Amino acid sequence: MENRDQLFQYCLRLGDSSLVIGHRLSEWCGHGPILEEDIAMTNISLDLIGQARIMLTYAGQVEGKNRSEDDLAYLRDSMDFRNLMITEQPNGDFGKTMMRQFFFSTYCYFLYQQLTKSKDATIAAFAEKSLKEVTYHVRHTSEWIIRLGDGTEESHERVQEAADELWMYTGEMFTADEVDELMLKSGIGADLDKVKQEWANLVNDIFKKATLKVPSGSYMITGSKKGKHTEHLGFLLAEMQFLPRAYPGASW
Repeated sequence: MENRDQLFQYCLRLGDSSLVIGHRLSEWCGHGPILEEDIAMTNISLDLIGQARIMLTYAGQVEGKNRSEDDLAYLRDSMDFRNLMITEQPNGDFGKTMMRQFFFSTYCYFLYQQLTKSKDATIAAFAEKSLKEVTYHVRHTSEWIIRLGDGTEESHERVQEAADELWMYTGEMFTADEVDELMLKSGIGADLDKVKQEWANLVNDIFKKATLKVPSGSYMITGSKKGKHTEHLGFLLAEMQFLPRAYPGASW
């Protein structure tokens, strides 16, 4: 397959981001502020992990080294992961979790819209299926951002602090490298400049309704596409990967 390695890397980016933020969200299971929201966050987490399974399975097929979705999820070290750094950030309070999910889900919403037209049939099918789920994720998190931002003084302050803290991780969602450029040129990937504009428009609209200020900071942390991550990913993987590494090849 032409450009096999670039396609493999592209699939990892899609799969790893969904896997990591899905695991982060699963940490809320049994700890949600209300029962209904506990169930909602768990369901979103399951959607994300399901999306990760599709992309990691396909990544293994593209790579051609007989690595399964489980091998890729559980037997790689942090430097081999290609998830966006925003996805690995700690949950913090409920407002921070909703803000992190809102930023990421909105990005996925516009990304997957383009990927439904991908020349790669597997990626196109993945995007079409995932877009239905992500549409709900965006609606759910948007409603919470508005409710918290335009709520009490404390809820407004907390969600604004979350936006300010997470903002520096949003830039790399739209920072294209040679893999992105090749995938776009070949008709497989998405135009990140277009995704950025659409993302910014929706974020601005929701923030206005939530009486929040869009952070003005221009400093952005990048590097996940080359295996650079914050210290949080290592701790996350230590927990997520413990069982498969402690008992290699174990089965139920």
